[in-house]
Amino acid sequence: MHLHSIENDPEYISLQTEMVRMQNWLIEHGQRLMIICEGRDSAGKGGAIMRFIRFINPRHYRVVALGKPTKEEKGQWYFQRYIQHFPSPGEIVFFDRSWYNRAVVEPVMGFCTPSQYDLFMKQVELFENMLVEDGMILIKFWFSIDKEEQGKRLEERRINPLINWKLSTVDAQAQQKWDDYTHYKKLMFDKTGTHDSPWVIIKGNEKDMARKEAMRYVLNQVDYNQKGLTGISLDLNPDIVKIIRNDY
Repeated sequence: MHLHSIENDPEYISLQTEMVRMQNWLIEHGQRLMIICEGRDSAGKGGAIMRFIRFINPRHYRVVALGKPTKEEKGQWYFQRYIQHFPSPGEIVFFDRSWYNRAVVEPVMGFCTPSQYDLFMKQVELFENMLVEDGMILIKFWFSIDKEEQGKRLEERRINPLINWKLSTVDAQAQQKWDDYTHYKKLMFDKTGTHDSPWVIIKGNEKDMARKEAMRYVLNQVDYNQKGLTGISLDLNPDIVKIIRNDY
């Protein structure tokens, strides 16, 4: 669905209206919302973020998509370069990829050492627990697609000049290293899908449905004024949304 057709979709308009009301509540009450969007290459992370921000107030949200760490950043504590982008009171921050690069992409591509990976996996739960305890509303999405769909989307990136910029050296090996990504993804879900900071898996082969369900999930996490007054159902579709919350 193209952006210009959103206005013709009553369901989208209702969800977007709910988003605006939710944002107004966050601003009024000084609450911080951080939404992490992860997934394989071409899974629809950026497109989902574009839907989220379509109608909300641009003064009170930011989209963070960090590039490769600098030499200075490589010498810092791994989480340090992300912390400076965290939301202020009344703000929503979307991370288009996040510190979870170190859980999947980096070990698959050889961008980190085994000891760096192990240290990250040891620290990340503690790190996120501190954020939640401090009142941060933290949502972690994993947009999931199958191998065939990824192949189609990567090919579109190659031939479509409007999205050709999205191609990277990592994309080029996404299909070849599919099983490696799957291995580290499962480890990540098992170790970092916790009670207070679960993973929310969104089946993303059908983009429009995936984006709507992601919006519904976010709306369910905030008790804002006028919630549900649009009449739109905020019930999640269990065929699209799966929550991984391991209780140890």
